[in-house]
Amino acid sequence: MKKRFNIYLFRHGRTDFNVKEKFTGWKDAHLVIRGRLDSKRIAKKLKDKKFQVAIRTSLSRSKETLNYVLKYHPECKKILIDNRVIERGYGILEGETHKSFIKKIGREAYDLRLEGDAIENLNPKLKRKVEKFLGEKEYDAIHRGYNVKVPGGESFLDVEKRVKSFIAWLKKYVKKNKVNVAISAHGNSIRLFRKIMENSSREKATEWIIPYDKVFVYKV
Repeated sequence: MKKRFNIYLFRHGRTDFNVKEKFTGWKDAHLVIRGRLDSKRIAKKLKDKKFQVAIRTSLSRSKETLNYVLKYHPECKKILIDNRVIERGYGILEGETHKSFIKKIGREAYDLRLEGDAIENLNPKLKRKVEKFLGEKEYDAIHRGYNVKVPGGESFLDVEKRVKSFIAWLKKYVKKNKVNVAISAHGNSIRLFRKIMENSSREKATEWIIPYDKVFVYKV
């Protein structure tokens, strides 16, 4: 029987943008106190696991979270940077607060055919407010949008394509080098990573909440 190897996938801790409920995307943001606590919980969950390679993105929040984890893993000798698992790009919305986004929807200042599926990034209370304003059918059609990208940003499909490429490479890398791997990633890249690895639907993937303190484990 062939030996199988583990992939440990986790989300970065909360940042100042998360706390202020801003669209972050590719903007750099740093962990806040709660984010450092998130990272310490992840580190504790992985403390007794072994991995020889760690992967992060070029964003500070991914690096900072991974640093907490690595304190317990002297066996990890290699750190790779791969932006195929970076956060979804939100284009013109990056840096904007969720509340200002809601206000512009109310004023019809946004073309919801283009910006509407950014709704998935909102908290449940704000989602309900948007649903009430738009009506259930229109909200559902926009919220489930998969191929639509925010101007200057990415659609879910764009993220899925790059994550799919990453997974194909990762599987080969793990098998060839016979290593376990830890990945410090982002909410939406994890969403699409899960969709592919768990063979799930688009509908389920867009509805998932990705916790800050959960480790997803996959075997290769």
